[in-house]
Amino acid sequence: MSKRVLAVDDSKTMRDMVSFTLKGAGYEVVEAEDGRHALDTLGSGVIDLVITDINMPNMNGIELVKALRSNPTHRSTPILVLTTESDDSKKNEGRNAGATGWIVKPFEPEKLLKVVQKVCG
Repeated sequence: MSKRVLAVDDSKTMRDMVSFTLKGAGYEVVEAEDGRHALDTLGSGVIDLVITDINMPNMNGIELVKALRSNPTHRSTPILVLTTESDDSKKNEGRNAGATGWIVKPFEPEKLLKVVQKVCG
């Protein structure tokens, strides 16, 4: 049974890159273009990992992390933030919201896979 990963990013190109990388390693990938769409998507089944951008319209990544952490179903779901933001204050905000890890874009596919395998198996 393959692990399901939700990739949340307002950039289709970035979602495609994440999808391509993870699908190549045997993961099932579901995509959403912002936090609100991600929450709707989560209603449709089990997700083993969420990878989210920070800067998105409608609901940003920090708001999404907080929403997931306040939901008993997703309280312990690993959440990786994949963003261009490398500022420590943003990282702390993400950590305080409940993010499991932080990856700065542009990412190296091997590095992303290593982190995903570490937090998700």
